Formats: sequence, structure tokens, C-alpha cells
Amino acid sequence: MIGFIKKDLAMIKSNFKILGVLIIVYAIMGLMNKMDISFILPFMCVMIMISSFSYDNYNKWDAYAISLPNGRKNSVKSKYITTILMTFIVSIITIILSFIISYINTKNINYEQTLVTMFGTIFGTLLVLTIMYPIIYKFGVEKARIGIFLLVFGIVIIGSVLINYIDLSNILKSLAFLENYLMIILIIIAIIMVYVSYKISAKIFNKKEF
Repeated sequence: MIGFIKKDLAMIKSNFKILGVLIIVYAIMGLMNKMDISFILPFMCVMIMISSFSYDNYNKWDAYAISLPNGRKNSVKSKYITTILMTFIVSIITIILSFIISYINTKNINYEQTLVTMFGTIFGTLLVLTIMYPIIYKFGVEKARIGIFLLVFGIVIIGSVLINYIDLSNILKSLAFLENYLMIILIIIAIIMVYVSYKISAKIFNKKEF
């Protein structure tokens, strides 16, 4: 397992420099009040990890991986673990930068708002991961990009229609009692999402022939 994770990190090593540059650029933009860096950086981890699928395909890695003990299982698991680790590491960096930028700009640090925002971003990033990875394993990176675009576009359209016909205020009022447990609920949902997504991806990969 450790070897698979090291392989993924080695393959995307060149992208770390790009990620570092983006962190600096977005931090500067945050200092100029041009952008809230909380939203973009964790999502970049998923985008960078998606490139590792292309490297695997180009180097015929999967055909080699399945010949190793537990190769199919560890190949899929390492993608999820590496992505989640990168997401949390970059999120911690982003939280620290957000605190620094907030203090420089306002001489005050809103710890609660920053942490809540980052928690939402991490949840959103994991949601993207859980949707994208099974699609990539099923259809490949190139076809998956088209499918993901159509999926996101469809969600936006459906969401826009529902907002016009559903009174969200009543729903939010009825769910107000869950406010104190919202973070715990989201953590449980995130764990379930990742687990289900992993099982689907593993099942798809196990049936593939190379």
C-alpha cells in the first residue's frame, strides 16, 4: 500500500511546484481582497490527482499493478488515500494562510467562520472525489471529463429549477433542530460517501481486463 501511495506522489511531483505557485498567487490575491482562498486550493488536489490517472494509462501501470499481491485493491485504495491526505494537508495550509491574511487585512481573526468555511470546502472536495473517481474508473479520464461536465451542468440546472419551485425557508426551519449536530452529520455523510465511492471504484476496477 505504501508503495502505491509513493508511486502516486512521485508521478504528480512536478505538479507540487504548480500547487506551490498557486498557493502564493492566491495568498497575494487574498491579501488584496480579490479572492477567498478557502474555496479553490483543496479542489486543486483532486484536479492534480486526476492527472495521475492519465500517467497510469500512459505508462500501462494498471497492467503491472494487477500482477502484484492485492494489486487491484491497493491501486484503487491508494488513489483515495493519497487524494484525501493531500486535501487535508492543503486545507491545513489554507487555514493558516486564511488566519494570517485575515489578521493582516482586518487585525482580527474570525476563527469560527474560517473553520466552518474550510469544513464546507473539504466536504465539497470529498463530494467531487466520490463522484469523479468511479466515473474515471468506468470510462477513463477523457470520457469522464465530458460526463462530469454534463453531470455538474445537470445538477446546476436541476438545482436552479428546484429553487424556483420549492420553498427552502420552510425546509430550513424544519431542519433547524439539526443545527447543533450539523458538523457531526456531515462528517458521517462524508465517511459514508467516500466508503461507497471506494467500493464502487474497486468493483469496477476488479472487473477490468488489461
